[in-house]
Amino acid sequence: MSGRPGDVDTAGGLESVTTGRVASLTGIRAVAALLVVLTHAAYTTGKYPQGYVGLVYSRMEIGVPIFFVLSGFLLFGPWVQAASRGDDAPSVRRYAWHRVRRIMPAYVVTVLAAYVVYHFRTGGPNPGHSWEGLLRNLTLTQIYTDDYLYSFLHQGLTQMWSLAVEVAFYVVLPALAYLLLVVLCRRRWRPGLLLAGLGGLALISPAWLILVHTTDFLPDGARLWLPGYLAWFVGGMVLAALQPLRVRAYALACIPLAVISYLIASTPIAGAPTTSPAELREALAKTVFYAVIATLAVAPLALGNTGWYSRLMASRPMVFLGEISYEIFLIHLVTMEIVMVEIVRYPIYTGSVWWLFVWTLVVTIPLAWLLHRFTRVRSSTRN
Repeated sequence: MSGRPGDVDTAGGLESVTTGRVASLTGIRAVAALLVVLTHAAYTTGKYPQGYVGLVYSRMEIGVPIFFVLSGFLLFGPWVQAASRGDDAPSVRRYAWHRVRRIMPAYVVTVLAAYVVYHFRTGGPNPGHSWEGLLRNLTLTQIYTDDYLYSFLHQGLTQMWSLAVEVAFYVVLPALAYLLLVVLCRRRWRPGLLLAGLGGLALISPAWLILVHTTDFLPDGARLWLPGYLAWFVGGMVLAALQPLRVRAYALACIPLAVISYLIASTPIAGAPTTSPAELREALAKTVFYAVIATLAVAPLALGNTGWYSRLMASRPMVFLGEISYEIFLIHLVTMEIVMVEIVRYPIYTGSVWWLFVWTLVVTIPLAWLLHRFTRVRSSTRN
């Protein structure tokens, strides 16, 4: 991994593990991916409606905010480091090429495979299984529509709304970095002003939620657009701004706070077990709690704590899973459906969540490793 700004690769695992801190950031990707798989196993086996326990399972979607916080930290970091040292900003062209070459190969393979698999499998309505749906999913534009659930949602790719949000963040990040570091801070290292600007940026999310919950001129897919989730990315961007200040975050403080916040968010305060809560107050609570939980989970690893938490995340099994976490995220719903029908043979919304989870991982991990191996950026092209 090159030390030049913009060379950090983040989607689905860092491309190089050279220090304990970097290894631990790779390892927490495994946690995020496993949480996503587990929450989908709970949904598929019908656990969501089971009171508080069901809400606890549903809130394991916190894996997605953890991914977003990591992206905010790792991708905004090169701009912050350059500003703090007085260096030139990272190359936007280089940054864009790194994002495309890391995200798209495995994603395109997954989308095409899902359309082939579901061409021969029928599991109920699948509105996204059309030529237009294929084009929308390949270009990650499926969420930019009205009646999203009945337009381009594909059964094997329902989780990809979050990747569409992630890619939207990739697109706007250079502009955000310019506004924060050039326009607001006037090309000088002003961390206090930068943090204030990030605080203002985070307010876009509640403002957007108010807009989509109180008006009807936007398509219903607007609840899944980047502004509603920007606060989660900002959590990581704040960590990037704190890093040059040598601020430290300690796991013994952060992790208990994250767990307590998670248990609170698992009450009805954050709404029903759905991606987008129906009530505005529930959507606001969910956004705030998820931002806090995910940022606290990443903070000790991002800000240099080297204790038990960092060592656990940097362990060999966690790093291995973290390296293929993106690919696990991509394919796990297709493999879970196959496991549900062909291996555990549960009727939909029945069965053991943990047995489905384990068997899904047994099938998914080797396939994810192969997908990673054959679509990753080759070492000969790295710097």
